[in-house]
Amino acid sequence: MSLQSLTRPTLSVSRICTACLQQTRNASRLKSESTSWVFNTVPVRKQLSPRQREFLEKAIRVNQAGELGANLIYAGQYALLKHDPKLKPIIAHMWDQEKVHLDTFNDLIVKHRVRPTAMRPLWNVAGYGLGLITAALGEKAAMACTEAVETEIGGHYNGQVRELLSMIREFGEELNPKNIPEGEEKGELVRLIEIVRKFRDEELEHLDTAVERGAKETDGYELLSGVIRGGCKGAIWLSSRI
Repeated sequence: MSLQSLTRPTLSVSRICTACLQQTRNASRLKSESTSWVFNTVPVRKQLSPRQREFLEKAIRVNQAGELGANLIYAGQYALLKHDPKLKPIIAHMWDQEKVHLDTFNDLIVKHRVRPTAMRPLWNVAGYGLGLITAALGEKAAMACTEAVETEIGGHYNGQVRELLSMIREFGEELNPKNIPEGEEKGELVRLIEIVRKFRDEELEHLDTAVERGAKETDGYELLSGVIRGGCKGAIWLSSRI
């Protein structure tokens, strides 16, 4: 990571929340203008089934909510740990990647006219609060939080990759990336799976970093990790439906 990326002003919680609120307004406006699903990929000529449309809408909605939560967790941790010369670059690096993830799904939620989760105000408070509390408990507790969250997110993204690959197999060779000429539009399904795979790998990188930094050595690790992982599962379930 460059020195410039560590010294530039960090993204404030208010800017994160304001950006997501604007994305919600834009998505609502676009949804009212058209109810057509824009995953009519090129060069694919087949239409998505209702089940596939529902899956894709839920996936984008949940992913945007999850990346918002992750940003706010790192914001809370950074607020307390930014003066630690060893932890500052580690948290800054992970947070920088989460900012890219959030920006990507903010764009997708508007582009594909997906309704954002109505649970966003709660996730704003819960995410930042979790970051603050675990940072206040010390470095290992903060890393245990990262390990627990990224374990659930990594598994969640793996499930999406499997479902997207299943969709591609249903479409057949027409959507096989190997059969699409260089320079030709790959289609939204292929791009989405590339995005999810890349972000999954980065989340698992965060998990490995947390373990290396003593996540499992924190006092009460099993309880802390279990509570956080349970909260993540609940947040995923709620965000996919509300």
